[in-house]
Amino acid sequence: MKYNVICRKVELSDSRKEKLLGKLKKLDKFFDEELECKVLVSEQKNEIVMEITILNKGFILRAEARNRDLIAAADECLSNLDRQIRKHKTKLAKHLHRPVIEEYNSIVDSTEEVAEENAEFKIIKKKKVESKPMSAEEAVLQMNMLGHDFFIFLNPDTRKDNIVYRRKDGNYGLIEAE
Repeated sequence: MKYNVICRKVELSDSRKEKLLGKLKKLDKFFDEELECKVLVSEQKNEIVMEITILNKGFILRAEARNRDLIAAADECLSNLDRQIRKHKTKLAKHLHRPVIEEYNSIVDSTEEVAEENAEFKIIKKKKVESKPMSAEEAVLQMNMLGHDFFIFLNPDTRKDNIVYRRKDGNYGLIEAE
């Protein structure tokens, strides 16, 4: 796997970076060599925030951890990713071979922060997403793997955007555009 370590507001020495990469090598047993793993390391309120994102043939696996220690944050992220992989192991094996999602690269194209000064409802973050064709079941799987409460996708039958969301009762809902 290819690892891309990005540091924001924090400096990592070469030895700490090598130690971090050594920890991340545990993921190699699950994935092919050509996959990309993005590791974002930043500092917020005297804590290290680590975010690991793996783009895997149309599915995104993501984990985030906060800790005062870099290695402890890495261990927590790896534990979360391991749990996600094992939880969705059979679903992933079944769905990854579908041709509809073979070339799914990334749902998030860009992220911008927007500040509106005198609005009652402030938009603090803006994302552009590309909706990919998939079934509602695949969208629910992707939403659960990302840990989000909703997911936008393109219905291949109607060629319109749909949204799946998690309801308060634990079930799922589907919003279809007209």
